[in-house]
Amino acid sequence: MNLEIDIAGVKLKNPVMTASGTFAAGKEYSEFIDLNNLGAVAVKGIATNPWLGNPTPRIAETYGGMLNSIGLQNLGVDHFIKEDLPFLRKFDTKIIVNIIGNTVEEYCEVAERLNEADVDLIELNISCPNIKKGGVAFGTNCESAEGVTKAVKKVSKHPLIVKLSPNVTDIKEIARAVESGGADAISLINTLLGMAIDIHRRKPVLANITGGLSGPAIKPVALRMVYDVAKTVSLPIIGMGGITSGDDAIEFIMAGATGVAIGTANFFNPRATMDVLEGITEYCHKYDIMELREIRGII
Repeated sequence: MNLEIDIAGVKLKNPVMTASGTFAAGKEYSEFIDLNNLGAVAVKGIATNPWLGNPTPRIAETYGGMLNSIGLQNLGVDHFIKEDLPFLRKFDTKIIVNIIGNTVEEYCEVAERLNEADVDLIELNISCPNIKKGGVAFGTNCESAEGVTKAVKKVSKHPLIVKLSPNVTDIKEIARAVESGGADAISLINTLLGMAIDIHRRKPVLANITGGLSGPAIKPVALRMVYDVAKTVSLPIIGMGGITSGDDAIEFIMAGATGVAIGTANFFNPRATMDVLEGITEYCHKYDIMELREIRGII
């Protein structure tokens, strides 16, 4: 059995990755799993300079999921290159760096500063709903999505994944726009915008009032969007959104995903990525599948 996949010319030993923002740079999880077994690690969003993030409380558990309004807190690209990258390079796994910015220029600056860094892919985050500028502000309009993709692609030496938001009228239009802008791959979905209210305090649970909903509750939405985008563009797709098991991952692959990323499940099961990988392997053994392309996009 061969579980190897190709994302924009980069070979991954298997299709299981982590979703950005749920795995930091892997240090904490390395106590629970062997990072060598992952297809790739997608690190938390990185900006030009450190960001403090949003006020607390900024996480709330919901039925079948989680709301967050972290606001892309991070220590900046220099800290990542100096402190996190050497740790990750100890492992035989690919490294995907999620990049963020308030402006097109900031996105480009992060990408340029990573040009000489030993990373494998860049993931352009134009889909975070929890910041006032940048993020989803770029990802909900075809013109701006194509523009920032084109600008970063022009300056980056690394293959470019663009991460899409589900908070749009037609995800297919945004996918076509980033493909036109030069994206090498697409990842989807980021979180769905939601909110929760504490009826006893008569106040929103989150200080930011609204936040991004993730976890099993959003899986049907994510699966449908992966299916739609796979029928629309010719780029490899990394599917994510509520995946907790091998069966979930197989659904995404049948909908057209090349790889899958595990996000919220990491918070309640630090071994979630390995459980998903084992589940995919068991499924392939059960049905005599030698390569995942035999079932990719069969729906």
